Amino acid sequence: MSSSATAAPLRQDARTIGLIGLAHGSSHFFHLMLPPLFPLFIRDFGLNYAQLGLLVSTFFVISGVGQALSGFLVDRVGARPILFAALSCFVLGAIATATANGYPGLFLGAALAGLGNASFHPVDFTILNKRVSQPRLGHAFSVHGISGNLGWAAAPVFLAGLTAATGSWRIASASMAGWAVFVMAVLWWNRDAIDDRAGAWAHEGGAKAGAAARTEHPLAFLQLPSVWLCFSFFFFSTCALSAIQSFASPALKSMYGLPFEATAFVVTGYMLFGAAGMVVGGFLAAGADRLEKIIGSCLLASAVLLCLVATGVLPGMVAAGVAAVAGFGTGLAGPSRDMLIKQASPPGATGRVYGTVYSGLDLGFALAAPIFGSLLDHGAASGVFYGSALTLALGVLSASLVGAGVARRRGGLKVAA
Repeated sequence: MSSSATAAPLRQDARTIGLIGLAHGSSHFFHLMLPPLFPLFIRDFGLNYAQLGLLVSTFFVISGVGQALSGFLVDRVGARPILFAALSCFVLGAIATATANGYPGLFLGAALAGLGNASFHPVDFTILNKRVSQPRLGHAFSVHGISGNLGWAAAPVFLAGLTAATGSWRIASASMAGWAVFVMAVLWWNRDAIDDRAGAWAHEGGAKAGAAARTEHPLAFLQLPSVWLCFSFFFFSTCALSAIQSFASPALKSMYGLPFEATAFVVTGYMLFGAAGMVVGGFLAAGADRLEKIIGSCLLASAVLLCLVATGVLPGMVAAGVAAVAGFGTGLAGPSRDMLIKQASPPGATGRVYGTVYSGLDLGFALAAPIFGSLLDHGAASGVFYGSALTLALGVLSASLVGAGVARRRGGLKVAA
């Protein structure tokens, strides 16, 4: 019986899913290697927020460009060795930060961490698509998304807690390197479960499709409109995430007069609601034919909630709570989003497609922050929430066009058969 006809053992799939979740959570953990320590960098090195903001841009620009390129490398040499190289970059980036004596050292740390982050999505999704059986892919993508949210939530607590306990941000930064080494050790011990050369449960169209893919030019996938529509979807949806992560708290303070102590939980709440949404979203994605309908409904619901916050008519704490709850809709859409990209990927190009598409995430983070920050500087705090809602709506449009293309391709295959 072929592997496509029967699911792999649950324990085998769960092992792979758990390991990739650990790796992905670690990549998001390193997204916030620097920002929680910004006040201490200002104190110790005399830097300003413009200089520190450039460190964040450096991380995501290197990550975005590297992500698009690393997909080709993953398809050529395999995902597993690239994963270990990426974690090694995190170790070096954290050490560079811990030993920095000024801005150049911090810049080096940001660059190395960005380089490490570059390959995670092509690596993760290549391994999941090849190692996890089809009936459990929706749940695999759900765990993948949840682990990312948890990584974002853990980093500030980890850094602030260790800095407070030891009195040194350098020890906290060095401890991040220790975490990356620990993850590498766990993955090495279980390296057979993340070997993308084994498995391949025929997700990518079977032997004939694989043979056809090998005859195509490596850049042929760039001609597919679905790839660029997926890219645009990630760009728009990440612009909304960037706005909430960076500016929801000061925007709520400006609009509703809430103290920062009351608004600080909004980002954490948004991420935790997003993680809860991803749990439910995994079940929705596993049984859905038209994934773009799930994505559209969930993201539009979140956009409506953010618009409600932007009106200023809610009581202050209620507005903060509604902004946090909006994360549930974006979380619900996450697994369906990843499944839709898989459906839109041509055979044999999984790493390249995910690398190109997910570089839209890095571009969204890099460009959205100064735009939404400018809105706050000009007194348009409501624009943070209206703008987030608008970018979510544009993401829905992109997802709808991708879904329509997938449906047409399926219809063509049925007619050909």
